[in-house]
Amino acid sequence: MQKLAVVVGVVALLVTSAVPAAATSEGHSYLALGDSVAFGTNPLLDRSDASNFTGYPEIVAETLNIEDVNASCPGEATGGFISATGLDNVCRPYRAKFPLHVAYTGTQLAYAVNYLKNNHRTRLVTLNLDANDAFRLAAGPGPDVWPPSTCFTSDVLLYFSTCAVQNLDTIFGALRDTGYSGLIVALTYYAIDYRIPSGAQLLNGAMQTAASRHNVLVASGFDAWKPAAMAAGGSSCAAGLLLALRSGGCDIHPSVKGRALLAEAIVNTIAATCPGDVKGCLNRQPH
Repeated sequence: MQKLAVVVGVVALLVTSAVPAAATSEGHSYLALGDSVAFGTNPLLDRSDASNFTGYPEIVAETLNIEDVNASCPGEATGGFISATGLDNVCRPYRAKFPLHVAYTGTQLAYAVNYLKNNHRTRLVTLNLDANDAFRLAAGPGPDVWPPSTCFTSDVLLYFSTCAVQNLDTIFGALRDTGYSGLIVALTYYAIDYRIPSGAQLLNGAMQTAASRHNVLVASGFDAWKPAAMAAGGSSCAAGLLLALRSGGCDIHPSVKGRALLAEAIVNTIAATCPGDVKGCLNRQPH
């Protein structure tokens, strides 16, 4: 459990996921998937109105001048992303009480697959995921989700080298199996404290391994925050990258400055693939 506590302590995120029941609008060209970091969770705002929350996908969409559908859900873990009985942190109870950016009844993966099959103008998909796996493991057994229907072990190091990779591999494989061959960008997590970054690196290693198998680009959220955090002694809170709390200290979610750097990491990753003409490159992406 000591190792797991390290993971939870250094990784910054709460996952958010949402899947609309119908998604056939040809006007959208960017599908954002993930957890609370993508959702834009802010504990200081009213959760009854999803429009209160802005995540990095909205900044990416504005920068690239494309319309986004943000299907993320706070508390989403990789197992719950795939299966309604898979390992979940707080996504399912959140969805039962509060609205997401899009409405849906199935899993986030089911929505994403349906969306890509029915929206042939999609040019970009982004995903951040797997920190809530660590949070759920730290919480211990639960009657509804542990053991889950997907791959599971209570050994945190083994979990992230096997189960998390397997779940992410399933997710990327399902997205590609829709026939979508355009850009998918996976965003890795930042660290709360860059003096002890091993937890974030453990989560990010699973994402990097799975992404490499499906022609998925990786944007480093970890590297995006590192210079500013190190200039503040290693603390993402002191660097102003995390949401400041009225009571003092910081929440684990990105501030305006923090999410802007995450969005920039995604745009720069796309730019490295499409030098000189990012928007034109997106428009040329095949489905």
